[in-house]
Amino acid sequence: MRQPVLPGDVSAVARALLRVPQDQRLSLCRRIFGGAAEAAAHCAVLGRLHRSWGDGSLSAAARRFELAEEPFLDDAAYLSCTRLVLRELSVVLETGGEASTRQAGGVKEGRRPPRPGAACP
Repeated sequence: MRQPVLPGDVSAVARALLRVPQDQRLSLCRRIFGGAAEAAAHCAVLGRLHRSWGDGSLSAAARRFELAEEPFLDDAAYLSCTRLVLRELSVVLETGGEASTRQAGGVKEGRRPPRPGAACP
């Protein structure tokens, strides 16, 4: 898992989750975490970005999906999605990132997902 995981990473995943029905959110969250892990490994081995998942950050992996506009923190659905992301992140951190479907990465705040073919950060 790429560290640090920043608030922008959590926000991007939560915004992706907002775009799907509630019963699909856990599955999508784990897919994003897994994609970020796959990209981080790809970058570490090959020294270049993963074609689909980017640089190994949660933000880049989440941006593969449509993101909702960022709502205020008192939006109940957004708060629920944010809690889900934080629970999954907590599991990854507690297990040392070894759970294959629960991986995460970090990205600098305000950074756009990288272009395919670009070098890893």
